[in-house]
Amino acid sequence: MSGAIAIAVSGGVDSLVSAYLLKKQQSDVFGIHFLTGYEKPAEPGSAGIKALGRQLDIPVVVVDLKAQFKALVVDYFTAAYRNGETPNPCLVCNPSIKFGALLDEARQLGASRLATGHYARVEGGQGTRYRLHRGVDETKDQSYFLSRLTQDQLASACFPLGTLTKVKVKALAAAKGLQPVTRQESQDVCFIRDARYADFLVRTTGACPQPGDIVDTAGHRVGTHNGLHQYTVGQRRGINCPASQAYYVVRIDTRRNRLVVGFKEELAVDSCRVLDINWIAGVPDGPMQADTRIRYRHMAVPATVSPVGLDCAVVRFDQPQAAVTPGQGAVFYRGDEVIGGGWIAG
Repeated sequence: MSGAIAIAVSGGVDSLVSAYLLKKQQSDVFGIHFLTGYEKPAEPGSAGIKALGRQLDIPVVVVDLKAQFKALVVDYFTAAYRNGETPNPCLVCNPSIKFGALLDEARQLGASRLATGHYARVEGGQGTRYRLHRGVDETKDQSYFLSRLTQDQLASACFPLGTLTKVKVKALAAAKGLQPVTRQESQDVCFIRDARYADFLVRTTGACPQPGDIVDTAGHRVGTHNGLHQYTVGQRRGINCPASQAYYVVRIDTRRNRLVVGFKEELAVDSCRVLDINWIAGVPDGPMQADTRIRYRHMAVPATVSPVGLDCAVVRFDQPQAAVTPGQGAVFYRGDEVIGGGWIAG
C-alpha cells in the first residue's frame, strides 16, 4: 500500500462517499476504522464496517485505539468537568486520535495521507504553509473542529467533501447505490449516547457529587445544587431557583463548590483569554481583527485578537457575547480561512 491514501470509515454516508470519490481518483485506497471501546451493541461491528469496502472494492482495516481514546479523549473530558470547564472532545480527538494515533496506524500500513469525511478544505503546501478553510456547505462546515491540526497533520490530511454540500453527498450516494451501515449523524460526544452527561461522569469517575450553594452575582445565596458537574455556563434548565426572571449559569466556582447564576443580561462579556493557541496561519506580530467563533453552533463575530506570547491571546469582542464558556474552543477566521484556535480560559 505504499503511497496509498487511507480513508477513515465510520459507517456513515460521509466517509462512504469520500471513499468513493478517492477511489475514482486513484486505485491505491484503503479504509481504516478505529475502535474506541465505547461502541454500542446496535452499531455495526467489524464485519459491518468491512462490508463497506466490498461496495467500493477496497480493503478495510480495523484498528484498536481503545486505550488511546480513553487516555486522550475520555479522561480529558471528565477532567475538564471536574475543573468546572465545558470540554469539547472533538477538538481533542481530531489532532490526538484521528490525525494522531490513527494517522500513525495508516502510515504503518503504507499510507502517505489520511482522508476523512469532514466538511473542510486544505490548501497550500509545496514550500508554503498549509491553510485550513471552511467547507463550502455553511450548514455542515467542520473547520472549527480541525483548528488544532498541526502543519504536519494538515500536510497529511485529505477532505474530499470540502467542496460539496450535504445534499449533494446524499444524492451522490443514492445515485451510485452506496449503502451506509449506520444512518446516525456524527455526534460531538460520540462516547455518550444513551445517558446524561452527569450520569456518565459519575459512572466513569466514581466521584460522589457534593451539594453546594447557588449564589447570584452579588454573592447572595438563592438555592442549592446537587453537584457542579451537572452545569455549564449559559445553562438555564435545572437551576430551579424562583426569581423575577429566569436564572442562567454565569460561572462555576469549583474552589468554593458554588454555582454562580444571573439573569440573561449578566451572561454577556466584552472579552476573554484564549490559551494554548494553535496558529495555523502563523503567529501574528500584533493585534489583528478576526471573526471569532466561541463554540461550534456560534456564528463567528468580529473581534480584536491581541497575542500574548506565542500561544495566548486576549480577545475583545466588537459586541458583548453571551455564554463565553471556559473549556470551549475559540477559533479565529479571516474570511473562510482558519487562522488558529485555542481554549477559552476562565
